[in-house]
Amino acid sequence: MLRADDTTNAALATGERTTTHTTRLGGTDLSAQLQSWQLERSYATDLPPAMRAFAGSSSAQLQAQVSGTGDVSAPGLYAPWADRRTGDLARPGQSVVHRAGVGADTLPAFRGTVRSRSAQAGSDTVQITALDGAERLRGPALLPKPYAGFSWGRPVATPTWCVDELLRQAGVYSSPPPRYPDFVAGQPLTLVHATLHGGFAAPYGQPEVLPDPDDYAWTRDGAPHEMALLPLTTGVTASWFPRSRVTVPGSRLLLEAWVNPAIGAGDTVRMDLVLDRTGGATGTLRLQVNFATGQLTVGSGTTDGTFLNSNWNNITSVQTLKGVWHIGVFIDTVTTGTSVYPTVQPRLTGPDGTVFLGALHQITDAYGIQPASELRELKLVTDLAVEGVQLTGGLTAMPSTSVFDQSGTWTKAAELDDAVLPLYSVPRVSGSQWEVVGQIAKASMATAEFDEQGIFRWRNHTRFATTPTGADLTLTSVRDIASLTLTEEIDACRNYVSQPAKIWEDFGLDSGTTYTDTVVRTVPANGTLTVSYVMADEEFDIGPPSTDDDSVTTAGSQVRFATTKTGTTAVKGAVDVLTRREDGYLVVRFSNRTAQTLYTAKKDGTPSVYLQTLKPKADPVDRSAVAYVAGTPSEKYYGRQEHTGDSTDWVQDLTSAQAIADALYKAGAYPVPVIGDVEVLYDPRVQLGDVIRLTDASGTRLDTLAWVVGISTTATADAGVRQTLTLRGTQPNGTPADAGLSPDADAAPTALTLATYASVTAAFPTLSALTASGCTWGQILESAYV
Repeated sequence: MLRADDTTNAALATGERTTTHTTRLGGTDLSAQLQSWQLERSYATDLPPAMRAFAGSSSAQLQAQVSGTGDVSAPGLYAPWADRRTGDLARPGQSVVHRAGVGADTLPAFRGTVRSRSAQAGSDTVQITALDGAERLRGPALLPKPYAGFSWGRPVATPTWCVDELLRQAGVYSSPPPRYPDFVAGQPLTLVHATLHGGFAAPYGQPEVLPDPDDYAWTRDGAPHEMALLPLTTGVTASWFPRSRVTVPGSRLLLEAWVNPAIGAGDTVRMDLVLDRTGGATGTLRLQVNFATGQLTVGSGTTDGTFLNSNWNNITSVQTLKGVWHIGVFIDTVTTGTSVYPTVQPRLTGPDGTVFLGALHQITDAYGIQPASELRELKLVTDLAVEGVQLTGGLTAMPSTSVFDQSGTWTKAAELDDAVLPLYSVPRVSGSQWEVVGQIAKASMATAEFDEQGIFRWRNHTRFATTPTGADLTLTSVRDIASLTLTEEIDACRNYVSQPAKIWEDFGLDSGTTYTDTVVRTVPANGTLTVSYVMADEEFDIGPPSTDDDSVTTAGSQVRFATTKTGTTAVKGAVDVLTRREDGYLVVRFSNRTAQTLYTAKKDGTPSVYLQTLKPKADPVDRSAVAYVAGTPSEKYYGRQEHTGDSTDWVQDLTSAQAIADALYKAGAYPVPVIGDVEVLYDPRVQLGDVIRLTDASGTRLDTLAWVVGISTTATADAGVRQTLTLRGTQPNGTPADAGLSPDADAAPTALTLATYASVTAAFPTLSALTASGCTWGQILESAYV
């Protein structure tokens, strides 16, 4: 329920019937011009109405009738062809905020945008229809297609992660957004952004190494913003390929993450930038923080070899402040040579706003030098809770504290539930972002809605695991309920539940579509080359190809750059390679960081660009989880009643399918009486999903709990406010007893009398008499004359 102040609560307790409202369009108060309004909220659920469960999305709609003011009618002010100075106040897409309440105070009731306006000539009314935040999710739904899940045989995402990503695309954030998501030539670019909100999948960058699911969990308790990766053992490791293999020397990088050292299996978090050197060797740039010792380490060197660490020791705040920390390091590798001593600067922001900013420091020891190479991957090794891993390229310096923390650049507008239903492959989607959110909600038995304040809320099927025992509000027939109808139907009983699933049983990779370039391409000095390759939507993502040299040939996607068109000499660490999917194409962008023209040529002068998609070794198989208990009173009194869930790609393991089947079985083992639309005394605090206690001592003898799954509120100048609730019972009305009853059998036991041997021989003494009768055996057995 919405929180209300003491004045409103007292007014509602005394049955106050005087209502008030405020309505703003485009930030302008039109309360005095509002003739009437109607607000509808309900879950678009397709489960049987009497089942003790519901799922689906809710998009609230506000309809308001607005009059004119002064000497000008409403159509003259707000009709589609009205002067823009007044007409834009009611244009489609304009902001709408509506509040309503009792007495003198109001509570949030609706926040959204105008969907349509309608004006009738000769009247003084313009009708406005507005939708809530769902209207912002009308863009095309796009989800990454990583291969790491079926490659490792480990979960790569969850439906929760997918919903969060669709929200992020529409500007609805549950945590800080990527700094520079859009590619703009010459501007900074987000290379990796992994929210870790229930998955390792990433819209920018691609997961490569996935940890064992036994070694971690997803937690909302203690998460820096919304949800975090929580190690259950030390050294949990995950990694991502960047969307652009930027070069070293030549790049400036900001590496960062949000962590909570108060929870986890240890005290240390480490992030490595792995660099692909000549001959298959790799280098590493490292940020590590040990919250037990207060030591911050920035290192540079050869991976698993000689290494130079620059340490900031015994940082008191790091040791003593347990809570959310934002950690990061700025790494500058820009130089005129072919190798570089990196310059680094760490920055930490503590839970109380404490800032630690290390001085710019150049790693000048020979161990720390980085030769020509390309960024291969970002590796996370953590003992403690982590959220929002991000790598940004192209910045000129370490950001200020406010820019580093992204203060004032985003508003938290989404709340997620626990991450359930692991996904080994992110399902393909089509339609708008809101349509896909609704599809995921129905498939996973979850609910999705924007509340009265514009905050998106996602709740999964675990809400039905326990029957509520307390109520947010009690409504009685004595004062609050104007009308009430109860119905009970056997169709709502579901005591045999089958939930289909697409099960991954044979993990592994096969080569998919390959692209071999047909021409040697020229990458101009200090310039760029962009090439597009046709790529079907069903293809899995391709990361930037690795850059080969003459001593090694990379498996999979690869490219070789040469100083001549005939491919004479290979060049390493000279070209940034970026890939992105765009309108049915894979777009590859080569950015030459040198003053020499380069060519995409092999040593023999043939084209060197080779792209390879990967696909599962085997497709998932159809399996079903069944929830059924034989011989229960439910089956005795109602018979066996079957319910089969939708076959969907959003359920990919039998454990998840069984959890959904069990939840539906518990919700439908006994039919719950349907509570018809209940007209009640207006209460602005009621929200979707609230638990209401209904009591009717005189009529239906009702005393039960129910979920609110729909709210309709209508207000007019002459009739006040009417509120109608659509409710879903939380429990059945008990097991039938049939006390004192002797139910009749399904078929009458003496309805058909059969002939006996004696009666047949009496009617037909001889065989010839029987034959002469011409009767069949059935006629003889059942005929009344025998």
